[in-house]
Amino acid sequence: MKVNAYAAKEAGSQLQEFQYELPTLGNEQVDIKVDYCGLCHSDMSMINNEWGNSSYPLVPGHEIVGEVTALGSQVMGLSIGDKVGLGWFSGSCMHCNQCMDGKQHLCGSAEGTIVGRHGGFADHVRGHWSWVTKLPDGIDMSKAGPLFCGGITVFNPIVLSGVQPTDKVGVIGIGGLGHMALKFLKAWGCEVTAFTSNKSKTEALKTMGAHNVVDSTDSEDLAGIAGTLDFILNTTNVKLDWNSYLTCLAPQGKLHTVGAVLEPMEIPAFSLIMGEKSVGGSPLGSIALTRKMLEFCVRHDIYPTVEEFDMANVNEAIQHLHDGKARFRVVLKA
Repeated sequence: MKVNAYAAKEAGSQLQEFQYELPTLGNEQVDIKVDYCGLCHSDMSMINNEWGNSSYPLVPGHEIVGEVTALGSQVMGLSIGDKVGLGWFSGSCMHCNQCMDGKQHLCGSAEGTIVGRHGGFADHVRGHWSWVTKLPDGIDMSKAGPLFCGGITVFNPIVLSGVQPTDKVGVIGIGGLGHMALKFLKAWGCEVTAFTSNKSKTEALKTMGAHNVVDSTDSEDLAGIAGTLDFILNTTNVKLDWNSYLTCLAPQGKLHTVGAVLEPMEIPAFSLIMGEKSVGGSPLGSIALTRKMLEFCVRHDIYPTVEEFDMANVNEAIQHLHDGKARFRVVLKA
């Protein structure tokens, strides 16, 4: 099948129209007609080869929702015409301990949707049936794409860390990831504190789910909540004064990062030891948890706040995100 797509021909280049031929459909593979595809910072990192694993031409796009158009003979649980989504992963081995334990996102040989293969900035994309997730009835497809990367990335730590509805929690970085974390945690029942360097955003942050807003640059503001939070989620990818956030944690509190901080995180040992505190991190989430997240979103009417661009205007959308103007996720309409 011939696919019409948009590809970066070299690192850092603008995307150009690109056609490629998909091979014969495998027995366990699914073809999806793309309706919408989110634009994620990870797409920009791959375009620029920031992680050293990009290959060109590169068709980005890993927050895909659309319709099943073709099925291999051994595909299970899907039918032609089903509305589905596909995220960062498009396949995993299904025989390692992690896969057999329901943690397919930790598979050592998991296949990335845009790593060594072509993604969703296209009219069609292909994936293994297990990672092609059927959308629940009633979901808003125009906003659902970012849930398959940004959404599950912040939903997984809530479950992984055993966050309780009675907990007091904090979110660092209220952008593409953080604003979804606010919405999830409010619906979870938590008392939510948003950390921001711009207090002028207070009312907007409260609208998204924050009960409290703390100026992360104000030592007095931080001191005012010392020892009170059970869980803090970091969604930023920059170096911060981590000890100041550890101080905000209650005994046995957890600081969890999903932001890909490239510099080593300076964590004083005694800040952990004296309060039995812990630091962790995680990638996305399992197949089953992704399904549960989607059901949770429909139940509580939780969606990312999105700006929509036509797929043909993909370079304009990328520049918009690059310039920090996105509020808060960008979605491309095919």
